[in-house]
Amino acid sequence: MPCMIQIGKLTIDAPFFQAGLAGYSDTAMRMVARKHGCPMCVTEAMLDQFLINGGKGLKAAEIDPEDHLITGQLMGSHPDDIAQGCKILVGLGYDIIDVNLACPVKKIRKKARGGHLLQEPDAAIDILKSARQAVGDDVPCTVKLRRATDETPESAANFYRIFQAVIDLGYAGAVVHGRSVDQKYNGPSRWSFLKELVDQYGQTPNFIIGGSGDIWEAQDIFRMIQQTGVDIVSVARGCIGNPWIFQQARALMANPNADSAQLAPTLDQQRHVLLEHFGLSQKLHGERMASMMMRKFGIKFSAHHPTPESVRLAFIAVKSLNDWQNVLENFYVSTSSLPVSS
Repeated sequence: MPCMIQIGKLTIDAPFFQAGLAGYSDTAMRMVARKHGCPMCVTEAMLDQFLINGGKGLKAAEIDPEDHLITGQLMGSHPDDIAQGCKILVGLGYDIIDVNLACPVKKIRKKARGGHLLQEPDAAIDILKSARQAVGDDVPCTVKLRRATDETPESAANFYRIFQAVIDLGYAGAVVHGRSVDQKYNGPSRWSFLKELVDQYGQTPNFIIGGSGDIWEAQDIFRMIQQTGVDIVSVARGCIGNPWIFQQARALMANPNADSAQLAPTLDQQRHVLLEHFGLSQKLHGERMASMMMRKFGIKFSAHHPTPESVRLAFIAVKSLNDWQNVLENFYVSTSSLPVSS
C-alpha cells in the first residue's frame, strides 16, 4: 500500500487526513489530531463572504504556525466572491484550497452553496473555474463532492459532468462522499460508487481521488482503500473524540496484523488528551466558551472509557472548567499515580 500521496506539489506521508467538520474541527482539534499522527487537516467550510467582510470570519481563518499541512475549505454561490475568498486564504498561508460542493445542510443549500450546486452544473463549473484561476498553480486546488443530489439519472449525469470539469480545470484531486446530498448522513455510504469512479478516472495523471463515508475505526481506512482503490481517505465523524484513529492507522501501516485491542487508548492516554484538548480550546476560545464547546467532545471521548454511559452523562452536565476537571478526577484517575500494591 503506497504511503506517500502527492497533492499537486505537496507530499503527505500517509493515505488519510482529518476532514473539515462543522462545529468541531477548529485549531484545537486539528492540533490534537496532528500530535496523534494526522498528516493533514481540513478546516470547517468557510463562507467566502465571511472572509471578504473581514471581522470575526477573517480572524477565525488565521492559521497557527504549527497547523500545517492545512487545507482551507471554502463555500460560495458566486464566482467573483469565491475567487476573492480563495485569494484571501492563499494570502493567509493555506497549503491547499478546497471547494465544497458537498455540504447537505438545509440552510447552506437554500443559499445555493455546498451540495446544492450539484444540481446546477453550470453554476458549479463557473465557481470551480473562478476558484482555480484565482489560486493559480503554486497552491493545489481540490474539491469535495457527494456522489449525487439524489438517485435520479439526471443527478448522476450532473455529478459526472462536474467531476470531468474538475479534471479538465487542472484540480489536483477530489474527495467524494459515498452518500447523496439528500441522504445527508443517513444510510450507508456507497463504497461501490467510489470503486466505479476509480475504475473510470483512477489513471488520470496528476489527479488523486479520495473517499469519504463510514470511516469509524482505523481498519476502515484500509478497507476503503482495498475495496475501492481510492488514493486517500477522509476521516470525518469517526475522529471526533478519537484522535487515536490516526495513531492506530499509522500502526497498521507499519504492521497490518497489529492487534486492534492493543491499539486502544489507555485511561492515562485519554486523560492526557482530554486535558490537552481543553487547554488548547481554552487558549483559543476562553474558559467559558471552551467549557461549552468541549462538552460535545467529552461526550464523544466517553466511548473509549470502560464505563462510557456514566462518563457521557457526566460530560453532558459540564458547564465550567471546574466541572470538566471533576469529571477527570472522578473517572480518569491516572493509573501511574495509583499506589502500588505490595
